[in-house]
Amino acid sequence: MVQAGAAGATCAPRARTVPQFLDRAHVVRFPPGTPVSYRCRCYLHGCQCGFYGDTTRECRCTPGMIQRYLGKISGPLLDRIDIHLEVPAVPYKEMRATDASESSADIRAVVERTRAIQRTRGFYNAQMPTRHIRKLCTLDEAGERTLEMAMRRMGLSARAHDRILKLARTIADLGESQTISAKHVAEAVQYRSLDRNYWN
Repeated sequence: MVQAGAAGATCAPRARTVPQFLDRAHVVRFPPGTPVSYRCRCYLHGCQCGFYGDTTRECRCTPGMIQRYLGKISGPLLDRIDIHLEVPAVPYKEMRATDASESSADIRAVVERTRAIQRTRGFYNAQMPTRHIRKLCTLDEAGERTLEMAMRRMGLSARAHDRILKLARTIADLGESQTISAKHVAEAVQYRSLDRNYWN
């Protein structure tokens, strides 16, 4: 299910059409062709039993079962998702920790400041036109080496390359950095964990 932000429109495109839906950014049904701004969130266990990679419980699935399960998500669809995160179970001690964490108000302030930086360019990074990526996402020498190494080792596509650059630009904006350094690129690459761990 993909929820779209235009008139509360919701559509459930078939799995084969989801990549095209994400590229075109319009509602497939009701009303057809309506431009939308959307967020697509996908949740996936590592296997059928849900314990693949769990350090406390044993996975009962065979390698073949795991591959068939993960094969339900196509490469083209995965390629269009900006951020992949593995979310392990939270240890009991962390759940019971009393240490003060960053407040929602502080996080909101950082996000609003970052969005203000992006508005001065005329668009948010997620909507950055391809023709502007080279100009706005320039890398220093170390950043270039980091990106090239990631592209070669992970066998990433041109689409993933552009998404990593836009994400690295956002990470740099969060730190109010004008330039994109190797650490920004490395963090952006870390958010392609499914490309790295499962589909290669």
